[in-house]
Amino acid sequence: MKASGFGLNEAIAVAQSSGQSAAIAPAQTLPAVEMKPVSMTVNGRSIGPVTVPEQIMLIDFLHEYLGLTGSRLGCGQGVCHACVVILDNADGTSEEVRSCITSAQFFDGRKIRTIEGHATRDAHSGNATLSPIQQKFLEHFSFQCGYCTPGFVNSTTVLIERLKRHPIERSALEETISQALDAHLCRCTGYVRYYEAVKELVLDTPGLVKGSE
Repeated sequence: MKASGFGLNEAIAVAQSSGQSAAIAPAQTLPAVEMKPVSMTVNGRSIGPVTVPEQIMLIDFLHEYLGLTGSRLGCGQGVCHACVVILDNADGTSEEVRSCITSAQFFDGRKIRTIEGHATRDAHSGNATLSPIQQKFLEHFSFQCGYCTPGFVNSTTVLIERLKRHPIERSALEETISQALDAHLCRCTGYVRYYEAVKELVLDTPGLVKGSE
């Protein structure tokens, strides 16, 4: 007789009728989840302290506690970069950080920007104005499904801010853009339209390329 389709009660009944004792594994007690407060500034707004599981990743904190779902969970392993946010350092520099593999506690007391922080909204009309990067991506039809777009927007923002501090030679432009976007995975457009949009934006923005003012 096959017992694979039986429920627990049926399996016990079969064992008892055959004179066998039904051994049931004792329930296991899961370890308690450590909770810890965290505070940070998100898109210019002070958050916290909020008590969260100590090991919660930033992307889960953004999604579940702040309702900011624009940062995308793709691979969950820090490979695709769809989840990156911008970390604003105290020295005025900015950098990308992968929110799916970085604990929310890492950002305690720090300032970050998510995709929701780029566009501005008019207080009277309610109309939104895209950032120059978002607008350029739209003009070039750089995305199709858009799942990877938040990561590309944040990456390009970090690049533009770096070039404002340290302009580059025109001959280094293509390589610089490639290095900035290389880690981001896109399964729709083959990167070409993202690359073209960023290149046009850099060339159109005074002061980013030496001698282009």
